[in-house]
Amino acid sequence: MNTELTFRQVEAYAGLKAAASGGRADILAAMQVAKMRGRGGAGFPVSAKWNLAAAAVGPDKFIVCNADEGEPGTFKDRVILSEYVDLVFDGMTIAAIAVGAQKGILYLRGEYIYLMKDLEDALARRRDDGMLGQGAAGRDGFDFDIEIRMGSGAYVCGEETALIESLEGHRGEPRNRPPFPVDTGYRGRPTVVNNVETLAWAACIFAKGAEWFQSIGTEQSVGPKLLSISGDCANPGVYEFPLGVSINDVLQATGAEDSKAVQIGGASGQCIPAEQFDRKIAFEDVATGGSVIIFGPDRDMLDVVENFMEFFVEESCGQCTPCREGNEKLLEGVRMLAVGTCSVKYLNELCSLGKTMQVASKCGLGQSSPNAFLSVVEHFSHEILGRLEGAVA
Repeated sequence: MNTELTFRQVEAYAGLKAAASGGRADILAAMQVAKMRGRGGAGFPVSAKWNLAAAAVGPDKFIVCNADEGEPGTFKDRVILSEYVDLVFDGMTIAAIAVGAQKGILYLRGEYIYLMKDLEDALARRRDDGMLGQGAAGRDGFDFDIEIRMGSGAYVCGEETALIESLEGHRGEPRNRPPFPVDTGYRGRPTVVNNVETLAWAACIFAKGAEWFQSIGTEQSVGPKLLSISGDCANPGVYEFPLGVSINDVLQATGAEDSKAVQIGGASGQCIPAEQFDRKIAFEDVATGGSVIIFGPDRDMLDVVENFMEFFVEESCGQCTPCREGNEKLLEGVRMLAVGTCSVKYLNELCSLGKTMQVASKCGLGQSSPNAFLSVVEHFSHEILGRLEGAVA
């Protein structure tokens, strides 16, 4: 873990108390100044989401923390929930004040059930301290509490509308949009869904100031970002970097200077070759929810792609044809390449299929699942061409 992690510098309740001392408009204005974009990967402006939910009309509103951390290679949210959960609950409560919500739900990944007791203990302590319940955080008339709900290990439930379907007791499948959750979310009510890291940073913004947050990063990608670093490196772990950091700088910090490639964004992200390590981790260049998987010089990139495609075949909800059938075909093609039975023509057809999936799939899972396949074919063709049917050894 990076010893300079900001979360270690912010005390529990500090951000919440600062936010609660002002009005709802003050909170929304501060978030607009901070310019934070969601840390779950999609990068939607947090102030816009909170403003839309605040303006929505409804008898009940909900704040949902997406703790369904299922992207391969991502484990930062688990660390936050284990060591800095008060920041997450502070962020949820700040959001509730801003939008006028009465109920918060932390949707916890099924594999993280071992965290349940500590999380429940933290909620009980917060109730005892007056930070949840009637008059929470010293605000008259503000009644807000949080409950924990368990997921069942479905990757697709990391998508916010599939998560809401799961919360309602249905099969985890993405909804058609519009309407969006900020208007018609959980139980048909206005709902804000934010990622664990997003909510923790919201607490830090009010503890340290919106201008502090806005001063870090790039013009389009503001603030610090936690990265889960794993793979072929000397020092794996969770690191904090300013957005806009180069891939080279990340590799140097983690002892992986001789890397062959880096998968940014998990299985659904981009595979970046060594000649592009000067690129920036930022929304305007290489975006990520937090996963950085490093591949050393001896890795077979076709093996890497096969592993990712097996994952997507397993995790597709099967609702839409491009994702359900497309991932099967891409995996089949990877295995054909491995044994030398894939022709150039068929490889081109597979690439065309992948691009179709990116635009025709219903949700982010299907839209992003071909990314690794397409980027490896593009950047590591020298490893693949010799395996094509009829290639000369």
